[in-house]
Amino acid sequence: MNKEIRVAVTGAAGQIGYALLFRIASGEMFGLSKKVHLQLLELEPSLGRLQGVKMELEDCAFPLLSSITITSDLNVAFRDVDWALLVGSVPRKAGMERGDLLKINGGIFTEQGKAINQNASKDCKVLVVGNPCNTNALIAKSHAPNIAPENFFAMTMLDQNRSLAQIALKAKVGISAVKNVAIWGNHSATQYPNFYQGTVNGQPIDQVCDESWLKGDFITTVQKRGAAIIEARGLSSAASAANAVIDTVKCLTTPTPTSECFSVAVCSDGSYGIPEGLIFGYPIRSDGENWKIVGGIDLNDFSKEKIKVTTDELINEKETISDLLI
Repeated sequence: MNKEIRVAVTGAAGQIGYALLFRIASGEMFGLSKKVHLQLLELEPSLGRLQGVKMELEDCAFPLLSSITITSDLNVAFRDVDWALLVGSVPRKAGMERGDLLKINGGIFTEQGKAINQNASKDCKVLVVGNPCNTNALIAKSHAPNIAPENFFAMTMLDQNRSLAQIALKAKVGISAVKNVAIWGNHSATQYPNFYQGTVNGQPIDQVCDESWLKGDFITTVQKRGAAIIEARGLSSAASAANAVIDTVKCLTTPTPTSECFSVAVCSDGSYGIPEGLIFGYPIRSDGENWKIVGGIDLNDFSKEKIKVTTDELINEKETISDLLI
């Protein structure tokens, strides 16, 4: 087993990056037996702030942190990396249409995909966090033909964690009592947190929690949680997003417990009628090295309707940026 791992993080001086880097360096993401090399990317004007983050990382004296590279050069950031965590993106601003946001970020993820293709390890895994993350991942994948499509992911774990928390609060149980609430589709306000396959202490969720709440306020709360946090905090949900990055990588790199699943968006193989090639959120299982979509789920009409809405949105996003795909 390789005892060292190289990890690129984009937008590394941002809020999510700041909440994330120290946890990677401590060994929380890849375990206590792997030395970590951090390769941190920022825009040129932000390199001063990133230098300060580097100084703090050094001052933590993490035994597993072997090296820190800070750069604004894509080729340097992605050279020989085993994992690329694409955190940085342009946020949506007042008056900006979603199509505009897709195009602006499309240019960023086009260049990052090319740089990953040219520089990263051939087995590199790419997790896109910067929104709109599903379609950003699709763009990056399109420009990185040397990297297997199954190595591209977009993060829906934050939505899963939000779902578990809401159900645990409603059912008055601990988080660990809630299992198998998977996020289907896009990381957006159309996402579908499917509670019908989930359980609370082994019982179906819809037998523990009122189904009208589950189909209404529960879904709405999860879909709009990010906006609610911005309104309350004045800033985005950086710490919980960083936590979800950690959770996603750990779920992909460790065996999934028997009869459980987790949420991440992957390149669709056509499962459940989703068009092949879309980066789509599914329930996933991993053996620690390879993942697979959970099969055989009997979706009811309510679930099918919700999944169609989020699928249609992703198809529309793909059409919007079709000129960026190769």
